[in-house]
Amino acid sequence: MASVKVKFRPAGGQGGRGVVYYQVIHERRLGRIFTDYRLMAGEWDAGRHTVAVPHVRSERGKVLYGMRQRIRQDIDRLHRIIRRLEYREYYSVDDVVEEYERYRRRYTLFAYMESNISRLCAQGKTRTAETYMAALRSFRKFRGGEDLMLDALSGEVLEAYEQWHHRRGVAANTSSFYMRILRALYNRAIDQDIIDDRRPFRHVYTGVDKTEKRALPLGDLRRIRGLELTEHPALAYARDMFMLSFCMRGMSFVDMSFLRKTDLRDGVVTYRRRKTGQLLKVRWTGEMQAIVDRYAPGADSPGGPAPGGYAPSADSPYLLPILGGEVEEEGDVTYRRKAYNINRALKRIGVMLNLGVPLTLYVARHSWASVARQQGVPLSVISEGMGHESEQTTRIYLASLDATQVDRANAKILASL
Repeated sequence: MASVKVKFRPAGGQGGRGVVYYQVIHERRLGRIFTDYRLMAGEWDAGRHTVAVPHVRSERGKVLYGMRQRIRQDIDRLHRIIRRLEYREYYSVDDVVEEYERYRRRYTLFAYMESNISRLCAQGKTRTAETYMAALRSFRKFRGGEDLMLDALSGEVLEAYEQWHHRRGVAANTSSFYMRILRALYNRAIDQDIIDDRRPFRHVYTGVDKTEKRALPLGDLRRIRGLELTEHPALAYARDMFMLSFCMRGMSFVDMSFLRKTDLRDGVVTYRRRKTGQLLKVRWTGEMQAIVDRYAPGADSPGGPAPGGYAPSADSPYLLPILGGEVEEEGDVTYRRKAYNINRALKRIGVMLNLGVPLTLYVARHSWASVARQQGVPLSVISEGMGHESEQTTRIYLASLDATQVDRANAKILASL
């Protein structure tokens, strides 16, 4: 089995800084891996083959302590690589060095997150990819743009990240949201045998606190639907998209945006959730058709065509009046701009009606689930109807459920509206 030693090469000139490197020996052959750790001669403990840290509280002491920790992580990584190579019939010292360098390029936290974001986009899970990207942006900002290796994601780093959020006044649920994404990626790396599980998330919060109520009762939903907005086309359009989401069992806006006319057949809309890839079917109702008809070419919609750049056309491939006539390219963010404008208008409606809840498109989804529960619809039916996959969201699952049962539940909800 290959052996690894930590070495220090002093600087050539007096007063300069030398370099730490790793010596790998296998079958009497020697390989070297040079690091970017630079030390003065007095900062190296030759007897213990490690960095000397005389004053941890000083600025230089903190740097040296961090350097010592990273060297330990590097050596652990090398030993892990060697253990894996031992399963081969033959490997050389060059294989150890090459595998170590490949690992350092490929399995930094940022690189690994980016590769998983690309994988999610390729699978059509756009919304999940967006949440991963949000977590990546947040962690990059915390690190000041400095990357780190996946196996260096320690409890100490995560606790500092959590405190960074708290100092910035970020809510516990938001901090936990980012932590859960990092944990999911960390667990995936464990499953892929990229890292060992060091349980770094033990001492950070990854739960979900109760938040302010985001569901509306039927009375408020009726007030929103009946609000006179003829003189306010942007508000009317936002209200219609909100009600359309509610009528379609709380369908997410990204799924609504990309529905195509070909998805509606024999009175049923069939689509896959962009977040999970789950196949769902929704019965098309007169309530839904009435909203869409308001924005059909030549229709006398409230205040004219849908605001925000959408120009209804007969040859548009899309079912709903959200995106334009041209097919959006993969990764296009037009729907995000539309969602932003709609949510801004919805908040104005919420203030007008004194709802006490910041009105957004997501409230429609919460409201459908809440009203369904109040109507006595089983939780398993709600779970299936909304395409939930998380136990934290619905607690009860069914492997499959007759779509007609879900449609009956939706008809019951819409009839009471």
